[in-house]
Amino acid sequence: MENTSGITPSPLDTNTSRLVTRRMIQVVIQFFIIALILFVCAGRLDWGWAWAYLATSLGILAINVAILPPELIAERSRVGENVKRWDKVLSGLNLFPILGALIVAGLDDRLGWSPSLALAIHLGGLAVFALGQGLFSWAMASNKFFSTLVRIQQERGHEVAASGPYRFVRHPGYAGFIAYSVAGPLALGSLWALIPAGITVVLFVIRTALEDRTLQAELEGYSGYAGQVRYRLIPGVW
Repeated sequence: MENTSGITPSPLDTNTSRLVTRRMIQVVIQFFIIALILFVCAGRLDWGWAWAYLATSLGILAINVAILPPELIAERSRVGENVKRWDKVLSGLNLFPILGALIVAGLDDRLGWSPSLALAIHLGGLAVFALGQGLFSWAMASNKFFSTLVRIQQERGHEVAASGPYRFVRHPGYAGFIAYSVAGPLALGSLWALIPAGITVVLFVIRTALEDRTLQAELEGYSGYAGQVRYRLIPGVW
């Protein structure tokens, strides 16, 4: 549409648009890397459960594009200021088991390491995979400060998120990520891929504890919120 208002878009709007485009490109590249790892390691393209896994992921990505605010997408495209050093280390370490689970699942399909799993296990894994990704998306949609790395976003007026799934646990995005990390290998039919997935779970539990401590110490209002929402990842457990 032609701009008839005579007002030039602000640098912030232009920058946000650029960052959103960057994030879209990042996500597309990540998606194709995941697909490439699965099919190259499996040595075939006619792997139905891998296609189901990818189709589910693609559906969630499409929903994210439709529901997430541009400012959040822009934030997740970059490494901002004040990122905690420990989170850079943990995020870097976590890349290995995340990719490792995909590699092992693909090799498992090719070499037959795991026994053939029942259809119900595949479908149950795929369902939990979708629900976990859905919870992750719900957390992002409910928290405009949901960044890829832990930092206090002072330049954006960082506030406590307490709506949506944050009414039940303090870190619902991590809960969703853990759920779909464990469910993914089952959807793909690989018991051996649960080993690197388990490492991912351990690293995310550590990250949750460290992030929660950081927020209580540095984010105004978070301690009060933590007093109201007692659990970090699983209601009634932790």
